[in-house]
Amino acid sequence: MNRDWIATARTLSEALPYLQRFTGAVVVVKFGGNAMGNDEAMAEFARDMVLMRQVGVNPVVVHGGGPMINEMLGKLNIESDWVRGKRVTDKATVEVVEMVLAGMVNKRIVQAINHEGGRGIGISGKDDGLMICDADDPELGFVGRPSEMNVQVVRDLCDAGMIPVIAPIGAGREGNETYNVNGDTAAGAIAGALKADRLLLLTDVAGVKGADGEVVTQLSTQQVRDMIADGTIAGGMIPKTETALKAVEDGVRAVVIQDGRVANACLLELFTEHGAGSMIRNDDPEDG
Repeated sequence: MNRDWIATARTLSEALPYLQRFTGAVVVVKFGGNAMGNDEAMAEFARDMVLMRQVGVNPVVVHGGGPMINEMLGKLNIESDWVRGKRVTDKATVEVVEMVLAGMVNKRIVQAINHEGGRGIGISGKDDGLMICDADDPELGFVGRPSEMNVQVVRDLCDAGMIPVIAPIGAGREGNETYNVNGDTAAGAIAGALKADRLLLLTDVAGVKGADGEVVTQLSTQQVRDMIADGTIAGGMIPKTETALKAVEDGVRAVVIQDGRVANACLLELFTEHGAGSMIRNDDPEDG
């Protein structure tokens, strides 16, 4: 008998406790980075989401799309101003952001999920008042910070057997405002409002690295705060870990920062003993 078949059967058998553990669980997945621009990686991600749904997990996908936004702004000759290294999102820019994220990028992910036999459905944070925002920084224009969440629409879609795919676009309080929300921030806010079992932040790095340069696989919230304070966590990892801290504070059981470039990264994290990336959870070691 083919050894690969035997190994596959053993892997499936060993996954049983994890499949049972996550049956009915809500898992929010932030999808972005290089994988979004690669057809093969997109198809693999879609298969993973469909498999998760098939075995009883409720995946909720929140996506980014920065490179696609930059490309479209270039094609339309829309120039951007910058404040402290951050793009000012004026009226013209936010219209392009909504067009790209809620349109092109969102529907491409939905199409990939449906092609793999799932029931993907695309929405944005503006739908059913899912994500109401305030201006994060008045100098940055229409860059939003989620302030009110209504996740019933997401629960309804999961209950109907669908896989929600959410563009990080929020509505303002005035009724006609549109805000661009950082993808990680949106995913954290949605996961927190859902009290999700897991928030998986797929990135282009292996995880949170300690002072020795090695990935730390298990971190308490206090350890993360200490590592930010002493400079071990720095640069672009700071906002990701701060998103994780806020999500755990809001009721997410655990957040995992992991390398989305690794094949089947979500399945490795959920359904194997090894896991993947860095898990951040409550300081109580029994919680999570």
